[in-house]
Amino acid sequence: MIRPHGLRQVWGRLHVTARDLPLAVLLCALAFVPSMRGSGTDIGGVAERPYDALAVVAIGLQTLALTLRRRWPAVCLTLVAAGFALDQLRGYHTVAGTALPLALLSAGAHLERYRRTTVAVLSVAYVLFVAELVRRGTDEPPAEFVSFYVAMCLLWGGGAWLRSTRIAEAERRHQVAERTRAAERARIARELHDVVTHHVTAMVVQAEAARYLAAAPERLDEALTAVTDTGRRAVADLRHLLDLLNPDHGEGSRTPPAGRLLTLVEQTRRAGQPVEFIEQGTPAAATGSADLVAYRVVQEALTNALKYAHGQATSVLVRHSGRDITVEVGTDGPGTRAVASPGGGGRGLAGLRERVDVLGGEFEAGPRPGGGFAVRARIPTGSRA
Repeated sequence: MIRPHGLRQVWGRLHVTARDLPLAVLLCALAFVPSMRGSGTDIGGVAERPYDALAVVAIGLQTLALTLRRRWPAVCLTLVAAGFALDQLRGYHTVAGTALPLALLSAGAHLERYRRTTVAVLSVAYVLFVAELVRRGTDEPPAEFVSFYVAMCLLWGGGAWLRSTRIAEAERRHQVAERTRAAERARIARELHDVVTHHVTAMVVQAEAARYLAAAPERLDEALTAVTDTGRRAVADLRHLLDLLNPDHGEGSRTPPAGRLLTLVEQTRRAGQPVEFIEQGTPAAATGSADLVAYRVVQEALTNALKYAHGQATSVLVRHSGRDITVEVGTDGPGTRAVASPGGGGRGLAGLRERVDVLGGEFEAGPRPGGGFAVRARIPTGSRA
């Protein structure tokens, strides 16, 4: 059994002419119902006559041409207008005349080229049609012909309004897509900055320290091992980040796995930075993007500590509650260089502030009253922004 949702999917996959065919066939069938004969549009007051071969032609032109109303709107309107003129001049007055308003509305909505030319040609054709009715001695007053023309213009205008609305909606969606792509590019740039800057900074510090350990082979080997391990972690983090570009990659994998904060702190310690790490509370079951942002805050703060306060005592406090994650990273020392160089290029600490703001949290970074530099962030949990 096919469900309604499945029927809509099948219907949507059909060609547009196939989707317009049922309406055309229905209107054509109605035109041949005996009780419907002579009940169509009557403009010009031509005496009614019974159906003949030309009546079938007029009905076919007006109704079956509707299958083209979205595929080839100009062709549809031309055929329907020709059938309508034949219908009125011969006096059939079939219900198939209803196709003319539909064709005008569709042409106004879907015709892309030569719109003004089409309007001009149809207006001239209407004048010739009225002239032929007058030549045949119609009793209709001129106001009737004018009002009919105005009604047809309004139908065209309605279609044009639908077209402009559709174009505006497409433009809006395009702009939204562009903004989304720009935001995603900025997010990836921030991720790359955080990953590359932290690991490369640690490797540079470790390599610089190794230069002075030539007389102590066991310590030199330990320092080089630390550089190698940091490089491997950098490659792993970059591979993880690039995996995010895969559409099949799960959203949940954006959050660093449990224990990564401790690994991050240990890596910084091996680079020669004394770090005290305290984690309080139990992480919430669903933190959304908060875990990732908290991780990046600690990562960037420790990177700045390595850069601008190498060897100074640093403390990391991560506190979990039911509603948010609080991160505090403090470093002893003057703190002036860290303030003066917040990452550059709109990234670093500035990028962290933007991340936290997106989740509705609070972020501050600056010198501590007693000296040194501190980074503090409160990040609400549960948001998937």
